[in-house]
Amino acid sequence: MSSLIVVHPKFDRVWPWAADHLHSLWKGQGMVQFVRLQPGDTRSIAELATQPESVTRLVTLAVPVSEDELRAFTGLKEAVIGMNPYSVVCPAELRNYLEHTQVNVYSHTTEGYWGQSVSEFGLALTLNGLRRIPQTHHEMMTSPKVWDYEPPGGIGQPGLRGQQFGDNPNFTNGTVQGKRIRIVGAGNIASRYASFVRMLGADVAAWDPFASEPSFHRAGSRRELHLGRLVEDAEIFVPMVPLTETTTGLIHSKLIRSLPAGCLVVLVTRAGICDMEALRERVLNDELSLAADVFDVEPLPLDDPLLGRHNVVHTPHNAGRTMQANQAWAEKLHEQFFPVPVYS
Repeated sequence: MSSLIVVHPKFDRVWPWAADHLHSLWKGQGMVQFVRLQPGDTRSIAELATQPESVTRLVTLAVPVSEDELRAFTGLKEAVIGMNPYSVVCPAELRNYLEHTQVNVYSHTTEGYWGQSVSEFGLALTLNGLRRIPQTHHEMMTSPKVWDYEPPGGIGQPGLRGQQFGDNPNFTNGTVQGKRIRIVGAGNIASRYASFVRMLGADVAAWDPFASEPSFHRAGSRRELHLGRLVEDAEIFVPMVPLTETTTGLIHSKLIRSLPAGCLVVLVTRAGICDMEALRERVLNDELSLAADVFDVEPLPLDDPLLGRHNVVHTPHNAGRTMQANQAWAEKLHEQFFPVPVYS
């Protein structure tokens, strides 16, 4: 058995740890030729292979491939032909050719590789939004006043600032435990997030007409059948579905206006699922707080009014790209290939 992995720098720009991890997974399974192209290298994959006729497993990542080039791989059994650096989808004409020659063609059938990274980031945004961690971090570098917990006049009164209290009582704050967390979605990312906050003691309900009943059981959340009812009592509202034609604008202005005053909104998948004009209006009016990794305009202009606000936590759209997500990307591809003994 012989394997060939060819990687274009366009792929490394998107998944900088994935190709090397795939290489490491295959190294112990037999001979592997690993080729990382340099910019401007236009050699065909047949030219890059030492003995193309002996290659049984082929993976190309963001590398241009033609049918003529594939004809040199007469011993090929399995292949991944990825032209796009963001995904691995073999062009239909190449798939037809390969399948006609009895080659198994694989592509990514799941987005599970970044589910853990995004859902953990969503939890982090939730905690930061509740406790104002980024704001107090910044305040510590600009003024020692942040250390002063004394109430006005030094006289303690109910509901005013006291010892070690750095939260904002005008918005949902404090612990996750006991909070009414309402989630739109019960899929790859949302179900993980729901299980995290449920473990911390939150009251979790979710709406997702496309998810099966076991998705809610796994997350430990109550299934809400009416989206309008989901938002009515939310202390933390988390729209957590992918952006598709069906979900674009799903969280419309009426729903956003129905969120209780002080509610924390957590955005970590795509901003386009919300009516961002309505959400911005309520956040800028100090009616809601926001913890977001995604926005309607990216990158946010430096003069965007959401930046630096006391009721906004913001990060630059990096929830899903951990080293572990890169490695899981490779593992999800690797597990589709036949076990090595098949060839022995």
